[in-house]
Amino acid sequence: MWVEYIRVNNLMIATMCKDVLEGDGLPTHILPVGNILDWSETTPFKVMVPKGREHVADEIIRKL
Repeated sequence: MWVEYIRVNNLMIATMCKDVLEGDGLPTHILPVGNILDWSETTPFKVMVPKGREHVADEIIRKL
């Protein structure tokens, strides 16, 4: 089960967040906000993490 961790403004920022979190071993998904078939690089995105692992993502972000 995946939960939304953070919303970002575009695909580039979502990819950067994904790379940072996965670089420390936390699996992530990125999904566009709204219709999954109707997105572009400027669409807001959700960064998803496994349920119950949000505290791990907090610690990774805090290290930055």
